[in-house]
Amino acid sequence: MLAVALGAAAGVAAAVLASRSPAPAAHALAPDATWASGRRPAPEFRLRDQHGAAISLAALRGRPVLITFIDPVCRNLCPLEAAALGQVVRDLGAHAPAVVAVSVNPAADGAANFRTDARHWRLPASWRWATGTQAALAQVWRSYGIGVQVQTKRVAGVTVRNVIHTEGSYVIDAQGFERALFLYPFRVADVEHALERLAT
Repeated sequence: MLAVALGAAAGVAAAVLASRSPAPAAHALAPDATWASGRRPAPEFRLRDQHGAAISLAALRGRPVLITFIDPVCRNLCPLEAAALGQVVRDLGAHAPAVVAVSVNPAADGAANFRTDARHWRLPASWRWATGTQAALAQVWRSYGIGVQVQTKRVAGVTVRNVIHTEGSYVIDAQGFERALFLYPFRVADVEHALERLAT
């Protein structure tokens, strides 16, 4: 299952990069794409966080933001990506960006799952999930070029549902422009470097 998921996710990621025509990175390491200041406004969204409070990109203006796309009940790549982003927040301390995790699995967006993730994935207290209806979330996925596929199969009479999606995290600057895209796996240090460059 993991091999299939990885292959499908890689195909989705390649299609996303081709469709959005990002500038290639200057070296073989992350980020996978970068953009100059003021070139690519990050698509706006208005959703609800895990506590029911409104969350939007506009409300976060004035500080850098990491926008990622996570399945709350994923047990393979999502926890690793979330842990890496959490480490970025801890390492940067007072200069840490806001982190918004847009759910790619609205059926799993429940308080119990979010609490489990916070504990087992060691999410920082500032971590905010962005949730909404299937239609509202799908619009955000499309606007950020995130492919989401749901696969189902029967195992011993039980329907197993697997969400495959692009493992992508965007660096958004304080003015609301996309500056870098990281496709997982990426290095914590590379994300931190991209954030530190925003201040120069």
